[in-house]
Amino acid sequence: MSRRLLFNLFQMNCPSHMTHGTWRHPASRSYQYNDIAYWTDLAKLCERGMFDAMFFADVAGSYGSWKGSEGFYVENAIQIPISDPVALVSALGSVTENIGLVVTGSVLQYHPFTWARMASTIDHHTRGRFGWNIVTSFLPGAARNVGHEGLLSHDERYAWAQEFLDVGFKLWEGSWEDGAVVRDVERGFYTDPNKVHKINHEGARYKVSGPHLVEPSPQRTPVLFQAGTSDQGRDFAARQAEGIFTMSQSPEHAATVVADLKKRAVGYGRDPERLHFIQGLALVVGSTEEEAKALEREIDEYANVEAEAAMMSGAVGLDLSKVDLDAPLTDLLQNLPGLRGTVQRLIDSAPAGSVATVADLARHNGKQWRVVGTPEQIADTLEKWRDAGITGVNLISLVMPKTYEDFVEHMTPELQRRGLMQREYAPGTLREKLFPGSGPRLTAPHPAVNYRSRFASATRP
Repeated sequence: MSRRLLFNLFQMNCPSHMTHGTWRHPASRSYQYNDIAYWTDLAKLCERGMFDAMFFADVAGSYGSWKGSEGFYVENAIQIPISDPVALVSALGSVTENIGLVVTGSVLQYHPFTWARMASTIDHHTRGRFGWNIVTSFLPGAARNVGHEGLLSHDERYAWAQEFLDVGFKLWEGSWEDGAVVRDVERGFYTDPNKVHKINHEGARYKVSGPHLVEPSPQRTPVLFQAGTSDQGRDFAARQAEGIFTMSQSPEHAATVVADLKKRAVGYGRDPERLHFIQGLALVVGSTEEEAKALEREIDEYANVEAEAAMMSGAVGLDLSKVDLDAPLTDLLQNLPGLRGTVQRLIDSAPAGSVATVADLARHNGKQWRVVGTPEQIADTLEKWRDAGITGVNLISLVMPKTYEDFVEHMTPELQRRGLMQREYAPGTLREKLFPGSGPRLTAPHPAVNYRSRFASATRP
């Protein structure tokens, strides 16, 4: 049987995530994003369709200025309004049994003690199905929203993320020993205080005494995902992540990214087979190729190209409406406060003899990751991604929730027939489902393991 792929819903808790303008499509119900039934119904659909996880992106600020005004983003619902995805996942866990629930959490937005407590609580509520997509935030507005003048340098944000993780690992892995919770009714002895420890972390950014307030959850540390594409982002992912989200331009480009990440992981003593490489793709499926192309044309009638360009403008931190669209991207790279890895990827993936331009960046969120065709044709393409080393797909929505309804109806049967998609869920936690044969917890040589038993001699809380 062929090696299967992971399949994740990829969404935001908002009306318009990545394909802007299609919230106006007659079939779209994305305006219901604040109705919990909308999400619980979608979770049940995804589990019925054998998805591996629901993967929620998030932002902590607006995208800035387009043509001198922030109003364009609000008017066109470009990731605003947006509600908190963390508040969703316990509810989604209550109506499902197997699907993973992955939430983006920024080290800029949260304090590590608060985040660790929330993560452990959610992991309990979902019976060990929680995952964390670690981000450092790329929007200057996000930094201003939490009291900073603006974004720190790219390198400093990753140093910040490392300390944030260190605090989390100390709380999740080291603060409570196995067997700390006794629950001895006869003696009235709930927890052994000799097995619960302060962490007394003192670093450049945080001072956290502990102990962790939540008893160990099924996974302790949630499954770790990361999406950095810059050189430092890749290095961070190779050290820390279990799943790495990529937006490669082609299977050929993906193969180079995967090879690079595996090499870096080996350099940190990690087993590259303990990593998943998850590509973002948008699928348009029809019973015939002609029907699929007709559906794509219908979607494009509602797509807002200027909104796509404006979102990319905010993401890179420059008002691209004031920039020559024919200018080489290399002219902008060193001055970009955000998404430098994404821009470098576009430069590297330009066809031989051509140069990536600002216009290419403006079209970045358009059709580059679409796969259009019959279930058989789309499955053929997915096999090429798999053969390039991609192990999973984050499915980008075009029309909500139609994108996922169509996938479950048309793609799931074909993918299962080819062995590209699971037919049943493996038992256990999200980590055990993603890495068959593993246990629920991180294993050596992941750096989190170094904090186990480290605080056994610390003072009692």
